[in-house]
Amino acid sequence: MDITLIQSLCKQRKIKWSLHSSEKMAERGIMRSDVINCIEYGEIIKDYPDDTPNPSYLIFGQDLRSKILHTVVGYSKETLFIITAYYPDTSIFESDLRTRKKR
Repeated sequence: MDITLIQSLCKQRKIKWSLHSSEKMAERGIMRSDVINCIEYGEIIKDYPDDTPNPSYLIFGQDLRSKILHTVVGYSKETLFIITAYYPDTSIFESDLRTRKKR
């Protein structure tokens, strides 16, 4: 998947925010503008092509304060679905905050 397709939907604001993602973002102090920044300037670091109902992607980017942020999005040709957003934890990710630690 080319991130430019996801970024295009984001720029057009063809975004659906699930109740779950909105609740989790509020708990974590993440604003919608942080997620949009992450998507618009980020990169895909993991894809989940078999997710249903749509393939999903883990995007590595930054919030508006330049703090590393991960955003998981579902993608259809007409809509971007925000699944969750979180600040990666070094207990789960390597120091690069991109690579999940081996269990």
